[in-house]
Parts: sequence; structure tokens; C-alpha cells
Amino acid sequence: MKIAIGNDHSAVHMREVIAAYLREEGYEVEEVGTFSTESSNYPEWGEKVCEKILNKEADLGIAICGTGVGISIACNKVKGIRACCCSEPYSSKLSRQHNNSNVLCFGARVVGEELAKMIVSEWLNAEFLGGRHQKRIDMISDIEARQ
Repeated sequence: MKIAIGNDHSAVHMREVIAAYLREEGYEVEEVGTFSTESSNYPEWGEKVCEKILNKEADLGIAICGTGVGISIACNKVKGIRACCCSEPYSSKLSRQHNNSNVLCFGARVVGEELAKMIVSEWLNAEFLGGRHQKRIDMISDIEARQ
């Protein structure tokens, strides 16, 4: 499985930590985020992660900014993306099981490195449950198509 990972200036170190963790776990990783700590704009980096998924160059994406909120909002503007902003493992797991999220977002200024690894692990090891949840995903897609 290939994971695209991107970040803004506030999350350069966190991206490096998570990319290394993913590689240790056997994932293929493409880092698309800024590599500079000079101020940059999180929407640009979130969109790059999403493009990798939509172009089938990555299976899933991880997008990191200071809080995770801004980059998740940006990612969710991309048609076909279901990004979740998670600061703990339980929500990340359920975002895959119930919402079939394809981009995980979190904040480098909100969670520490070890907690971030747990959040990522729970997200990647969870599987979409389908069933009643598929109806809700379809409803979200319908909203997206109408807008």
C-alpha cells in the first residue's frame, strides 16, 4: 500500500517522523509536503496529497498542519476525498470503519510523535465496515455532486 504524506511548515518534523514510521511498518511512502520550515500555505499541501489519491498514485493520504483542522478543511474541498482530523486513535479507527476516510489529518502542534503513530496505526489497520455506513457515504457523495 502506498501512502502520500504532506504538510505545511509547522509539520516538517512530524512528517519526517511519520514517514519513517510508515516505512518501518512496510508501507511505500511518497512525501509531497513542504520540506522547508518557512511559512507556507496548508491548502496547497493538502491538495497535493489528495491529487495523489485521485490520480491513483497513492492509496491513502496523511496531511499534517499545526492543528490538523485547516488542512482537513482544504482536503475535504476536493471531490472524492473524505478527510478526517483526529487527535486520538479511537476517532481515526472509526473514521475508516464508518466513514471510509481516505485522508487522515492531525496537528503537529496538538499531538506528540508517539500519539501520532498510534493514530496512524489505528487508521491504517481499520477497514471500512460497509453496510449501513455505505448508505451514509453515498449520501455524502450526493451532497458533493449537487454542490
